[in-house]
Amino acid sequence: MKDSEKGRSMRYRLTFITGMAVGYVLGTRAGRERYEQLRACAQKLAQNPAVRNTAESAAQGGRQAAVKALDKVRPLREKIGQRDARAVREDDWGTSNT
Repeated sequence: MKDSEKGRSMRYRLTFITGMAVGYVLGTRAGRERYEQLRACAQKLAQNPAVRNTAESAAQGGRQAAVKALDKVRPLREKIGQRDARAVREDDWGTSNT
């Protein structure tokens, strides 16, 4: 399994578990005591170094993916901008869009 696939799988699991926990807390009628137990457990989980490292790794992967996407989009954006500029220069009718 590649690192990117492993990271995706871990993010999916983390998202699923978080969704389950949130759904349970919002849907439960067990009262304040159970809520406090769940909150303490969630805090303990959030402070776990492995969870923190995984979350940071997921954030880093997201930033890297965003940079890659931007690198692919930037040339297209410049191309579109050049095409639009040519269209404005070639308009000899002297009309405006107002």
